[in-house]
Amino acid sequence: SVHVPRRLQELRVELAKAKETLSAQLDRDPTVAELATHLDLPEEEIIEGLVAANGYSAGSLDTPSADSESGSEQRAYADLLGEEDPGMESVENLHALAPLLRQLDDRERTIVRMRFGQEMTQAQIGAELGVSQMHVSRLLSRIVQRLRTGMCVEA
Repeated sequence: SVHVPRRLQELRVELAKAKETLSAQLDRDPTVAELATHLDLPEEEIIEGLVAANGYSAGSLDTPSADSESGSEQRAYADLLGEEDPGMESVENLHALAPLLRQLDDRERTIVRMRFGQEMTQAQIGAELGVSQMHVSRLLSRIVQRLRTGMCVEA
């Protein structure tokens, strides 16, 4: 539940009375337009009041959802809310990778940072380090293989 401003609290009371009166007269629930006419208020304010009235009742996430079919297993709202976060696997992988990266020497960490952090090409890394692109390729292959092996052992 949420805190409802005072003017909306007062509007909620007026709306409840107006709904009761109009329901008795019309023999059905009144529409927003009918409530607005009855209370001499704009429809937007009536809608705001109706939405704010929902702040007075908090539902349980364990309540069976309306989507649950009567013949099948009942599902709670909590079962329907949320979804797998695709970034979670990346976070887990980075968390597992961190200690393996610490095991690399400074030069290897620099190469990994340039290639995967700064997205430099092998030729750019080679120029920066004063070695050939082919040498950078071999170094990267060796480093990545060590990291993969470490990840497989960790899992």
